[in-house]
Amino acid sequence: MDNYLIIRLSSLGDIIHTLPAFSALRKKYPKGKISWVVEDKGKEILDLVPGIDKIIVTRTEGWRIGTRKFWKDISLLKKDIKNKDQVALDFQGLIKSGFIVFLSGGKKKIGFHRKNLRESLARLFYTDRLGEVPETIHVIDKNLRLLTLLGIQETHYEFPLALPEELVRSVKDKLLATGYEENKKLVVLNVGAAWKTKRWFPENWIELITMVKQDDLFLLILWGNEKEKALAEEIHEKTGIPVAPDFSLKEVLALVKESSLLVSGDTFALQVACAFSRPVVGIFGPTNPKRNGPFRPQDKVAFHEIECSYCYKRSCSSLECLKKITPKEVADLSIQLLEENA
Repeated sequence: MDNYLIIRLSSLGDIIHTLPAFSALRKKYPKGKISWVVEDKGKEILDLVPGIDKIIVTRTEGWRIGTRKFWKDISLLKKDIKNKDQVALDFQGLIKSGFIVFLSGGKKKIGFHRKNLRESLARLFYTDRLGEVPETIHVIDKNLRLLTLLGIQETHYEFPLALPEELVRSVKDKLLATGYEENKKLVVLNVGAAWKTKRWFPENWIELITMVKQDDLFLLILWGNEKEKALAEEIHEKTGIPVAPDFSLKEVLALVKESSLLVSGDTFALQVACAFSRPVVGIFGPTNPKRNGPFRPQDKVAFHEIECSYCYKRSCSSLECLKKITPKEVADLSIQLLEENA
């Protein structure tokens, strides 16, 4: 079979984590047709990936079985993806992504073992299932292992992201407008996160800034939505450190690639920095840094294992895992990494 359908709808960081599997698939089948089903926001990332023959955008958030919208979306999606001579690979592991695999009509429908699925019923849509893998391995390795069902043995991480020159130039122009001097090292502090449990506290960011400020560094506070922007502006008021302008998703990739250091929680920006081999200090609370974090040995992680670690909860009344991470700890790791990359 020379037709392949990847299903990885979201989130943005997880899409980044699936790129090495796409790259390995493309390397194995250079003349094959590879399509990718993704939510609309993720398309901005895939637009920067050479070698994807077709990007199929769907919006599953509003899916309610039996509604007119659901059946309309299903009908349109089915027309786009149905091909009995293709292999469908579900990297998402949800019922909705499994259902998309089913809609594809391919003779081979590949997915993870039920114990590695976020929604175990998704397994009902697969013809071929990977054996159980430990959830302690990096999620990139987990994704690569799915390809072993196609006879592909790959351990190398390759992120085929190509940034247009005009995109890089646009980011540099916006940086210069904030006061950035190109002779200084750009340190990006990503203060936001989609989950409350991944967001370090404003007072910690403020204290961190006072500890790492140096004449040869240009610190910039990165944010992702209006709520995070308000947090960034609060930190700016206390420190004077500039807040990033309104960057598009693609511009965030170019910004992070330009950085000499990114300090961030377990978020999209951190995954991008890792993809571009930029120095990273990761701040980890409820998620496992060995599974989701930086994978280069030289990068740093601030993490303290406690009784409830690896809960992967989006809300928590205590946030004890984050409270244990001190500004001094993150500052020491940041300064060490900057010195190692001097």
